[in-house]
Amino acid sequence: MEKKKSEIFYGKVILFGEYAIIYDSMALTIPFTHYHGELSFSNKNDRYKYTDYDFAVNSNNQLRSFAEELNGLKRSDKLTVNLDVDALLKDIEKGLFFESTIPQGFGLGSSGALVASVYSRYSRDKIESSRSISKENILKLKESLSLLENYFHGTSSGIDPLNSYIKFPLLIHSKKDILTVAIPRSKFEANSAIFLVNTGKPGKTEPMVKKFLESCKQPHYLSAIINQFLPMNNTCIRHLINGEMKGFFEELTSLSRFQYTYFAGMIPEDFKPMWKHGFDSNEYTIKLCGSGGGGFLLGFTQNLNKALQYLSSKETDIVTVYKSGKI
Repeated sequence: MEKKKSEIFYGKVILFGEYAIIYDSMALTIPFTHYHGELSFSNKNDRYKYTDYDFAVNSNNQLRSFAEELNGLKRSDKLTVNLDVDALLKDIEKGLFFESTIPQGFGLGSSGALVASVYSRYSRDKIESSRSISKENILKLKESLSLLENYFHGTSSGIDPLNSYIKFPLLIHSKKDILTVAIPRSKFEANSAIFLVNTGKPGKTEPMVKKFLESCKQPHYLSAIINQFLPMNNTCIRHLINGEMKGFFEELTSLSRFQYTYFAGMIPEDFKPMWKHGFDSNEYTIKLCGSGGGGFLLGFTQNLNKALQYLSSKETDIVTVYKSGKI
């Protein structure tokens, strides 16, 4: 396969739905253009856009293992995605790698973006992305991308590579009901914003999810999740999609307080005072971004300047997701 013009794929931020999605509840994810990656070819004499030669070598090796796994599935007739694995393997021998700024282990969809890029370049009958993509094609894409990302996560929902590939916000009503949406960012007041708080260490999804499922074996905990957490999660999503900002921030504060109590084991200890200060002062609101345990936390504020003034005093690394306009 001849070299094609490289296509950029973005990381993702799950605004709402972490853990709720386990109970087939609602979720809302957005592509995050601040972090991105693209397939490229490595050469010691190349100048890299985002990375360096050592990164390229490691990425190339990772891609080789991935492709060999896919080749094994193909030989045993278990690869249901019509992928040109031979072309992928040939390009890997030529130095193919995934040049990326997306941090690994921080819940921003680094493997999802890689999978989306491989599907886009090597699928023989790929489904094209568009704002008006049908629910049927979304589910077909999700199934294909889930199969490919299983290599990285054991079992993948397919949501991360789906979001990266489609490049539009996704509203997930259930596993079988997913559609693209617009988030009316213009409804936010001028100094409102969504931002990420970098905890400075990677998070591991599997142990966090295991801890959550163990907790759910306790009747009182499961009751709180079903009767409080899921309705709060879904209400936040509906308010945000409908541009009902007063109700959104009120429900968001309740959600933050709930997570502070019931998801305490997923919140890094050093960040608990900052989390609590947010809902106590009403300067900002923090929630989990993904499974927790590390990676990023997600912040919302109606006064970004005031929030940054406090957070900066704590020497916290903040990345703004958006402030105005429309996603």
